[in-house]
Amino acid sequence: MSNKIKCSHILVQKQSEALAILERIKQGEKFGKLAKELSTDSGSAKRDGSLGYFGRGMMVKPFEETAFKLQIGEISEPVKSEFGYHIIKRLG
Repeated sequence: MSNKIKCSHILVQKQSEALAILERIKQGEKFGKLAKELSTDSGSAKRDGSLGYFGRGMMVKPFEETAFKLQIGEISEPVKSEFGYHIIKRLG
């Protein structure tokens, strides 16, 4: 089992925003397009939300715990951290 995973995320301030975005993804909108449009993490937003590869201890705890549980291709429910609400998609 690899100790590094690759994820994208969309970061917003409110849980209601995160839930609305999740709904749009379920309706078939592209994660990357929504990340570009709506994510407040401007660095990753430019790259369709991609955070690249990271190991344990590199991300805030709630984010890390959720990200490492996801299957490849799976998208998380909104995860609260000190930065806001993340929707995480595991890429690898």
